[in-house]
Amino acid sequence: MGRFVVTTRLRIHKKRQWRLPAAFYTSIVAASAAATVLGLGTAAIGGAVDPVAAVPTASPIKRVIILIGENRGLDHTFGTYTPVGKGQTISNLLSKGIVNADGSPGPNYALAQQYAVAPQPAFYFGAPNVAKSPYNNATNPMPQPTTGGAPSGPNAYYPYGVGYSAPFYPSCSDPNQSAGCDSNWDQEAQLVTSEDPDIKASQFSMLSEGWTGLGNGVLDTRIPGAGSLVGPFPFQGPSIGDNDYTGDQTHRFFMAAQQQDCSIANATPANPSGCLNDLFPFTMWATHQTYALGNPMGFYNMAQGQVSYLKTLADRFTLSDNFHQAILGGTYPNHMALVTGDVLYWSDGNGNATAPNPAWVANPNPVDPSNPTSGYINDQNFVNCADTTQPGVAPIVNYLASLPYKAKSNCEAGHYYLINNSNPGYNADGSLSGSVPPSSLRSIGDALNEHKITWGFFGAGLKDAAWAATNGVWAGSDPAHAWGAVYCAICNPFQYLSSIMGDPAQRAAHMKDTTDLVAGIHNNTLPAVSFGKPDGYLDGHPQSSKVDLFEAYVQNILAELQKNPRMLAETAVFITWDEAGGYYDSGFVQPIDFFGDGPRIPLLVLSPYSTGGKIHHAYGDHASILKFIERNWNLQPLTNRSRDNLPNPTSDPSNPYVPTNSPALDDLFDAFDFTSAAVPNYQP
Repeated sequence: MGRFVVTTRLRIHKKRQWRLPAAFYTSIVAASAAATVLGLGTAAIGGAVDPVAAVPTASPIKRVIILIGENRGLDHTFGTYTPVGKGQTISNLLSKGIVNADGSPGPNYALAQQYAVAPQPAFYFGAPNVAKSPYNNATNPMPQPTTGGAPSGPNAYYPYGVGYSAPFYPSCSDPNQSAGCDSNWDQEAQLVTSEDPDIKASQFSMLSEGWTGLGNGVLDTRIPGAGSLVGPFPFQGPSIGDNDYTGDQTHRFFMAAQQQDCSIANATPANPSGCLNDLFPFTMWATHQTYALGNPMGFYNMAQGQVSYLKTLADRFTLSDNFHQAILGGTYPNHMALVTGDVLYWSDGNGNATAPNPAWVANPNPVDPSNPTSGYINDQNFVNCADTTQPGVAPIVNYLASLPYKAKSNCEAGHYYLINNSNPGYNADGSLSGSVPPSSLRSIGDALNEHKITWGFFGAGLKDAAWAATNGVWAGSDPAHAWGAVYCAICNPFQYLSSIMGDPAQRAAHMKDTTDLVAGIHNNTLPAVSFGKPDGYLDGHPQSSKVDLFEAYVQNILAELQKNPRMLAETAVFITWDEAGGYYDSGFVQPIDFFGDGPRIPLLVLSPYSTGGKIHHAYGDHASILKFIERNWNLQPLTNRSRDNLPNPTSDPSNPYVPTNSPALDDLFDAFDFTSAAVPNYQP
C-alpha cells in the first residue's frame, strides 16, 4: 500500500508541471521572433537586457541545460514506449516484437537471446560462435536477477546517513510502517527540502519506500518468474515497480566490451558492426559472480504506466532512440566524454604522459582459462591501448581495423588511459586528492571561457563537499553540511581538470550547487550552458536510488524553469544519463574507437522547437551534446582528437540508425525545428 500511495501522490503532482496554456507559449515565441526580426534579440522582451540572451547564436536557443541521471538504458526505460507523434516510429523491445505491451515475451523474443560462452584462453571482444550456447530453462539456465546490494529495509539503507533521522523511516501517519516509523518525518522532509531543492517535501516519502524486504544478493523473488527467466523481463508485478530499489550490476570497461559481443563475422547490412549484445548475463556472471547477475535483462514497462513522467515528456517533446553512451563502462568516463569528447590519461600533472603503477594496469585475461567464471587477472583502471601486446588490447584494435571504415583506436603511444571510475585529482574545494593526477585535458569549459560565454556545473551537495574537504571531515558528520555526503565527485568531470579546479577564480565562477541552479533560473542569471547533476539519493542509480527519484529531480528543475517564461522560451533542456548501467539494449552500436560507443541511453530534448512527440533517429552519443554547444555558439572542436571532430551522420532512408559515413555523430540540430514557421504545440 505504501508504494501505491507514494506513486499516486507523485503522479498527481506531475500533472501540474509544464502545463501552461498553449497560447502562452505561442505568444512568448511569437514575441521572441518579432524581437529577433527587429534586431533586438530575446533579451529585449519584458524588461532588462539579459546578457546571455544577447550573445549571438546559430539558433533561437540562448541557454542549454543538461540534466544527467545515472545508469538507465533506452530499452530499460523506454522499451515498451509507443510514439504519439503522427507518423513517428521507434526502435525498442516492443516495436521489434521482443516483448508484448504487457511485458510478456513477444513473437520475436529470440532476438534478445542471451548466451553462455565456453572457456577461452584469453580476453575476447567477439566470442567465437562455436563456443556459444543459448540460455534455456532445460539444460542451460540463465543467471537470475538478484537483490544485488539493494537495501532490504530502512536499517540497511547504508549509502548515506546524513545528519537527521536517516535512514528515512516513513511517517507514523503512513500506513507502511512495518519497519518502524519516524515521528519527526515532517520536520525532516522540510530539512531535506531546504538543503536539497532537487526534491520537494511532498516527494520526500519516496526515499523511504521500496525496500526489497529480502537479503543482500539473493534471488529477487519480487520479480514475477524469478528463478526461471531466460530473457528480458519487466520490473513489474504485485511486489515490484518503478518505486522500488533494485539490485545493481557491475559495468566496467572490458566487461562491457565483452557484453556487446562485436565481430565482423556477424555483420549484416542492417548491422554492419556485427555487435550482437547477447552476453549480458553471462559476462556479469563470469566476472562478478556476487552481484545482480540477471538484472541486465530487466526493464520498466512504460506501456503499463511505469516511468510515467518520462513518458509524459517524450509524448510532448522529442526523444532520441539512437543516442549512446560514449565510452564502454561507467560513470566517470562518460561524464568526461560529455565535456571533452575524450578520455583522461595518466600524466605528470602537466600534460606529459607517464606510466602509472603497473598494478593499476588492467589485464582482462581469465585467471583460469579453463574456468569461465574465474574472473579477470587484474580488473584495473588503466590501459595502454596503443600497445597491442598489452592484455585485452589486440582483440579490440584488430576488430576496429576489420570494419569497413577501418576505425582507428585513437590511442597515443605511451598513454595509459583511465577507463574505469577513479576519484578525481581534486577535492571539491580545489585541494589535491592524491588520486589520479590533475589533468590538462581541454574541455568545453575552456572553450566557453575563451569566448566569454558563461557556463556552470551544478552538482547537488558540491558546496558541502567542499566545506568537508577544507575541514578534513566527512560531510555527513555535520548536519549543517550533511548534503556533501551525497555529492558525486566522479560525476563532475571538471573536478579532474587543472584549468578549472586549479584556479580559485574558475572554481568560484563555475563550480556550483543545485541551489545556484534554482537561483539562476529565478534571478535570470543562469549561464548559457548549465550541467545539472543530482545527488546520490536522486540520481536514479539502481540500488542506492530509484528511477522515480530522478524523475522527481527533473520535474522540480523544470517546474522552476516554468516560472521564468522568457527563459523557458529560449532554453533547450537535454535530459540524458551517464550510461546504461550494464542493462541490455537491442539497438545498433557504432564502434568509433577503442573506447566505445556503448549501448543506447535515453535522450529527451525539451524546447519550444522540439515539441510534438517526435522520435529522433540520427546516431549520436555524449559528444553530440558537445557538438550542439559548439555549433550553437560558433566554437571549434576542442582538440584534433576529440570526437566533436566527427561529421554529422548520413544514412539510407531504409535504415536511419546506421551512418553510411561512419564514424559519425549527430550535432542534434536536426532534433529541433528552427524554421520561421515553427510554432510550439504545447498542449494544456
